[in-house]
Amino acid sequence: MAQYETVRRTNAGVGVDATQIDAGLRAHMNKVYSLMAVAMFITGIVAYYVGMDFKRAVAGEETLILSYGMIDAMYNTALRYVIMFAPLAFVFGLSAMINRMSMGTAQIVFWAFAAVMGMSLSWIFVVFTGMSIAQIFFATTIMFASISLWGYTTKKDISGWGSFLFMGLIGVIAVSILNIWVQSDGLAFAVNVIGVLVFAGLTAYDTQNIKNTYLVHADHGDTEWLGKSAIMGALSLYLNFINMFIMMLQLFGNRE
Repeated sequence: MAQYETVRRTNAGVGVDATQIDAGLRAHMNKVYSLMAVAMFITGIVAYYVGMDFKRAVAGEETLILSYGMIDAMYNTALRYVIMFAPLAFVFGLSAMINRMSMGTAQIVFWAFAAVMGMSLSWIFVVFTGMSIAQIFFATTIMFASISLWGYTTKKDISGWGSFLFMGLIGVIAVSILNIWVQSDGLAFAVNVIGVLVFAGLTAYDTQNIKNTYLVHADHGDTEWLGKSAIMGALSLYLNFINMFIMMLQLFGNRE
């Protein structure tokens, strides 16, 4: 926030209308949230239909979009590990290659990532009840929106949270991997609780960071860079939301 006010005053002092900066920032944030919302929609649609097709196949009913062979491969062969880790490859790839891509290409890759993430998350429609998924999604949406709004409007500089949250994230990932072998319900509960807190903090941190990053390039009129920045900002917030949602679902969801 301090950086925002500083740049805003500096630009105003050299003849850049502060209202233009504010309007540009609002448009940029709207684009970030719009990209995130579309990605969430794609993920939800893909996850729902893949998950429902699995349930229909198990029940011996006709599937909607996937063949029995494809469903069997996705859930019962090594392909399931490819699907599981493919979203991670997309994240690393997009982050590393974004500067070499055109804005249009980056957006297509982002949509493809959202679809693959939907395939990876299809298991939730097999494990949890539909009502439970809807309720937890609604609760996560309210929580996410409130925290992101706070991150956008707060005058407090929370850039110092970055290293602390990163260490917390590494800890959550490490303990989650450990629990694959330990299979401790108590450890899983602790990881999910701490994970929700970490991703809530990252939501506020990333929102403020997106806001401040905009200012670095706003006065240069670098439309291509700002478009890519919006995609990366949407990716960060999308990942925060998805992880909060999954951990909330693990904590409070009702299983089939």
